[in-house]
Formats: sequence, C-alpha cells, structure tokens
Amino acid sequence: MPTAVATQPRRIMRLPQVQAATGFGRAWIYELMKRGDFPQARKIGTRAVGWPSDEIEAWVSDRLEGRA
Repeated sequence: MPTAVATQPRRIMRLPQVQAATGFGRAWIYELMKRGDFPQARKIGTRAVGWPSDEIEAWVSDRLEGRA
C-alpha cells in the first residue's frame, strides 16, 4: 500500500542540494539531463541554475518505488 508523500513548499534546489538528494555527482546529473532522463535545470539568474524541488523529489521517489 503506497504511503502518502508529505507535501513540502515548492522551492528552488541548487546543485549541491540536488547532489545530496540523488547521490549523483555534477557530471552525471548533467549527462542524465542531456539524455532526457532527469529534470531539466532552469535558469534563475545570469550565472545560476536551479531545479524545482517537486520535480527532483518526484524523480527520486520514482526510483525508490521502482517506477523508473
């Protein structure tokens, strides 16, 4: 029986947070993005990108549940 996922406020995750959430390094995250197998980073400033937290959390959840 699936458990309900606690909803947290949507926020922007920067690369170190995404790495901590996935266990992947920078190069692998960008390779997965290039392949279309990972949520795309969004430009949030002139020299900054971030990922929507809900997309990263859903991606991690799918892998933990074996839906990937």
